[in-house]
Amino acid sequence: MKQIVDKIVSSPSLHARWLNTLSMMENAGAKKIKNCEDPVFVREIILKHSAEEARHAYYLKKQISKIEENACPTYENRYLLAPGTSYHYLNALDISICKYVKNTFGYSGYKLKYAAYLLVTYAIEVRADELYPVYQDSLSLFSSNVTVKSIIAEEKNHLEEMILQLKEFSEDWEIMARYAIEAERILFEEWKNDLEQYLSTDQANDN
Repeated sequence: MKQIVDKIVSSPSLHARWLNTLSMMENAGAKKIKNCEDPVFVREIILKHSAEEARHAYYLKKQISKIEENACPTYENRYLLAPGTSYHYLNALDISICKYVKNTFGYSGYKLKYAAYLLVTYAIEVRADELYPVYQDSLSLFSSNVTVKSIIAEEKNHLEEMILQLKEFSEDWEIMARYAIEAERILFEEWKNDLEQYLSTDQANDN
């Protein structure tokens, strides 16, 4: 992944679309969390997570101007990297985990939605805890004005909070968490392969 991110950060055009892609995915996460809220019994920590994910999306979007002014105004495919897998990444993970939890543990209704929120968010936070430091290393290597150090700190806190919530939710949380991590790993590999293929095309390298 480091080679991919280094290649992206070294190109202003690719870097702008990378930031926009991460922003889109963070925004998708914020919306997914909001969709899992109970209309009445919503907990403070869920509000905190959705707000922070939305702020990450905004922060990443704002960083684009440090690379190219007026670049990537929307989340249209032409302003993203590997748009197909990037768009469907989170939804595919959610569907996989929902099916697993329903078929294995018999959850339904709000309990199913809440379990999916916990497990999807946990798996994504584990990934973020690996991906953002790699990105920050590349930013430092190329002396970029962009930084994601604040996101790294918050994502680390998110991960700790998700583990606490999972422990509170079920005594089987480790079994569920292992499935979530493996499901996410498969999707991440697909996304990474798609990124590599996308970066090898003339379109992606047209700076």
